[in-house]
Amino acid sequence: MLWSVAEVCAFLRSPLPAAFALPLPYGLLRSIPRSAFLPGLCRRRFTTHRVIQSGAGDMAPIQRHFQTQEFGGLHHEDYRLFLTNGHKPVSPFHDVPLFVDEKGFPAEEKARRGIYNMVVEIPRWTNAKMEISTKEPLNPIKQDIKKGKARFVCNVFPHKGYIWNYGAFPQTWEDPEHISPETGCKGDADPVDVCEIGHRVAERGEVLQVKVLGVIALIDEGETDWKIIAINIHDPLADKLNDIGDVEQHMPGFLQSTIDWFRCYKMPDGKPANQFGLDEQARGKDLAEKVIAETHEFWRALVYNNNSKNDRGLSCVNTSLKDSPFTISYAESTKILDRLPKYRKTEPLDPSVDIWHFVDRPATNSISH
Repeated sequence: MLWSVAEVCAFLRSPLPAAFALPLPYGLLRSIPRSAFLPGLCRRRFTTHRVIQSGAGDMAPIQRHFQTQEFGGLHHEDYRLFLTNGHKPVSPFHDVPLFVDEKGFPAEEKARRGIYNMVVEIPRWTNAKMEISTKEPLNPIKQDIKKGKARFVCNVFPHKGYIWNYGAFPQTWEDPEHISPETGCKGDADPVDVCEIGHRVAERGEVLQVKVLGVIALIDEGETDWKIIAINIHDPLADKLNDIGDVEQHMPGFLQSTIDWFRCYKMPDGKPANQFGLDEQARGKDLAEKVIAETHEFWRALVYNNNSKNDRGLSCVNTSLKDSPFTISYAESTKILDRLPKYRKTEPLDPSVDIWHFVDRPATNSISH
């Protein structure tokens, strides 16, 4: 149900938590008189629901559009980006559904059509190493910090930053006790990574609906680190890309560049080239979906079993999983956000982030035949 101007005004005059997100239909905020805002309450970073026309002719919010709320200073140690669904904080690790329909609504098992949600951590062409914080309550997105400094990936010629929208599948987990037969290595204890290869540059924290095309088996410091190749279902190329071979046909050279990127991105920091399983080749959709299904079950065991082995300090706190022992109330979730520093103005990036680095690399064949 959409809110009227009168309802929004009444809400704004009521006591508010220190951190909240208000779902508003597009354009409604402009209709709210300044007198409706409590003394000292500025027009905070309100977000909007897009709306769709249903078959019955009424308007309804598209729940797939989650909102984001930022705290601290971008590219600083205290920066955090939280997801909300309306006014309720949610975890991008646990609360965002994995299996959805084309409109982003959760899909029951019998109705699944191969569409998945992904959470964008790092938009294409950017360098800031952002990641879902698996050990903090509600798992905000934060920047990786190394030796007290925010981490940025190097530009290894000819690449600039990340060459896809990079993120993770919610409700998946690479079990560190499971040895993958494809790599002979244990999982890295993170959600499964996604490289979304569509034409549009996404936003940090955005939830996209994607279809899966293939998978790369990166071995990172002795651990399996799956990289799923996927495309936004609304991308102009989406209808033409259905498996990994289609990527090479319509985007020649892109898979080679993806392998090259993962092989070399740590080399400017003095580390060796990364290794791969699966004969250093990208494999097709069937294996990719097998990986997703398997890691989804590992995640279920993690969040629904209070006695599950969790020796890495992972936070399973969530606000929507009905039968999970880690589910918290709305009041408890807002207290987590209340403790955080206010968002600060972004400072200019150090020019060194844009430097190109040149490394020696071996040739590779990235396509499975």
